[in-house]
Amino acid sequence: MEKIRCLFADDEPLMRERMRDLLALHSDSFAVVAEAVNGEDALAQYAATEPDVCFLDIRMPVQSGLEVATEIGDGAKIVFCTAYDQFAIEAFERGAVDYLLKPIEEDRLAVTLQRLLDNVNEPPDDVTPVAHLINSREPTTTERIKWIKALVGQDVRMFPVDDVIFFQSDTKYTRVVTDTEDVLIRTPLKELTGGLDPEIFWQVHRGAIVNVRRIAKITRDGVEKHSIVLRGSTEKIGVSRHFFHLFKQM
Repeated sequence: MEKIRCLFADDEPLMRERMRDLLALHSDSFAVVAEAVNGEDALAQYAATEPDVCFLDIRMPVQSGLEVATEIGDGAKIVFCTAYDQFAIEAFERGAVDYLLKPIEEDRLAVTLQRLLDNVNEPPDDVTPVAHLINSREPTTTERIKWIKALVGQDVRMFPVDDVIFFQSDTKYTRVVTDTEDVLIRTPLKELTGGLDPEIFWQVHRGAIVNVRRIAKITRDGVEKHSIVLRGSTEKIGVSRHFFHLFKQM
């Protein structure tokens, strides 16, 4: 079988480097034929190389990934990459094969690549139903978590999710901290991510999600080390370099 030819477009150099490195791990089945730095460049590169798959950042200069996908039409399979999950439904309405949240994780991309391999012989408009494609971390707003339930001794405590200052992985549990509570729940952090409002809760580290409304300041602890100080907590939460792009505009 011939390799699947890929184009990826992102205006952030680090994201392009990340995608380049991840796709290189699957070079036996996938080949990168072009990279683009904005929407206009993506269309030019697409016309020149005619890739089988286009990985498109949704928010790009000149033309967005959604606009690029509209112009490409059925010419290639589309996978959208973005830090904002509110575009998920529109992405699939544009015929996307999949939708990846940044920072892109190796195991999540592997699922996408397998999906591409599974339907490589299908026409581009033969799209798997949206319900089977949307990552479990990307539910609609009607599925958002509103309450946190925690078993403490023999008691079940309940409090609004908006009261949470931060979530933190703790071995087999997830630690939940509010102004008045510091409890453990069995729901894994990765599973929680899908039910939290991305406008309020940001993952800043593989093991931590913070309430953006509680951020007091971000401190620099080294050349590439940053920490978040949250109102209502005396603890500092480290920010992974893969997530620091979230704070560039703050």
